[in-house]
Amino acid sequence: MTLGDCIDGGPDSRGVIDQLLTLSGRCRLIPIMGNHEQMLLAALETHSERGFWQKFGGVETLASYDGAAGPEDIPKEHLKFVRSYRPYYETDTHIFVHANYWPNMPMAELSSTVLYWEPLDVDRVGPHFSGKTVIVGHTPQPDCRMLDLGFLKCIDTDCFRGGCLTAFEVHAGRYWQANVRGKLLD
Repeated sequence: MTLGDCIDGGPDSRGVIDQLLTLSGRCRLIPIMGNHEQMLLAALETHSERGFWQKFGGVETLASYDGAAGPEDIPKEHLKFVRSYRPYYETDTHIFVHANYWPNMPMAELSSTVLYWEPLDVDRVGPHFSGKTVIVGHTPQPDCRMLDLGFLKCIDTDCFRGGCLTAFEVHAGRYWQANVRGKLLD
């Protein structure tokens, strides 16, 4: 499972998508849509959205595709894969979403603004009415520390700005982190 923003955050978005496609051929991968994937798809639909996307990592993403001129130059296989991302995913015990949720509402009733864009407000967030633990990204946490409120875990540990990339195994409660150079941390 990925929690979105697999593109636009570094020098090799193409390589990330290639890796995810390879992984999806070897196991059951459930990619979750993030605001950056949503911006890419919007840039494909309307020219006015292209400039917005390019301001927030689109230029770097296009460069990773050998200097593609626009989002339409990204390989069709990659675009099809990004379009397949889910807005959220639920199991019997967990909810996985890129950005946020509202404690008193079913996930299917939430807007794309909440799911992809709205940062967490720890003063407002509470347990989801379903009783499920919610796993989110999007709201960077300082010092490579996950936010753990019991009912909510935010695993965005600010890799984009020099923090860590965090992988979290929900059932065992274990996590792994790597710094921006790819070195695993203890």
